[in-house]
Amino acid sequence: MGAGGVDEDTATTRLDGRVERGNRTRRLVLRRTVDIASVEGLEALSVGRLATELRLSKSGVFALFGSKQELQLATVREAARIYTEQVIRPAAEVAPGMGRLWRLCDLWLEYSRGRVFPGGCFFYGVIAEFDARSGPVHDAMVGAHRAWMSLVERTAAEARDTGELRADTDIPQLAFEIVALMETSNAFSVLHDEETVYRRARSGIAARLRSVAADPATAPQVP
Repeated sequence: MGAGGVDEDTATTRLDGRVERGNRTRRLVLRRTVDIASVEGLEALSVGRLATELRLSKSGVFALFGSKQELQLATVREAARIYTEQVIRPAAEVAPGMGRLWRLCDLWLEYSRGRVFPGGCFFYGVIAEFDARSGPVHDAMVGAHRAWMSLVERTAAEARDTGELRADTDIPQLAFEIVALMETSNAFSVLHDEETVYRRARSGIAARLRSVAADPATAPQVP
């Protein structure tokens, strides 16, 4: 190989190294931003604050995102990735039916109770921050919320299709009530710093599922 080839290989190696360092820094920053935003909101994010807290250069952090809005959007995407890993993907491992629906609810309650994000459910807090606004961040939250509601409805519909829920079950109404119980438990737990509300939410969801179960004896039971 000639000298030109060596130079090209060296340049490629250096570029790959810079890209990997940039990716590591981006992951580090986003791990911090989702925690901050879950407690203080997306408006609390700033390049200067992140650079100081993480001991990074301000210009380096800015170069990764380019604007505060892109930092906010990247934070929403990172929260969605974590949420998928903690709640959505494990629930999908259960066969369609009542078991998957109950598993989805149980995983969500544990995600909130276990403080995957220190402020409780990331999306509950950020939606309240941006619900009356307009713009890309608002639109991203609308998309995330619609996707979540659609997933709960689809999971409930699967349970109806397997014959485990009654054929006349109002799926959108059922999903609305389930999500309302989950979100209320999250809000009460964060506000009052106590966990008994999760037991109440589990009991409420189990009772609601029993009310529409084709065979109530097969519905979830909560001690």
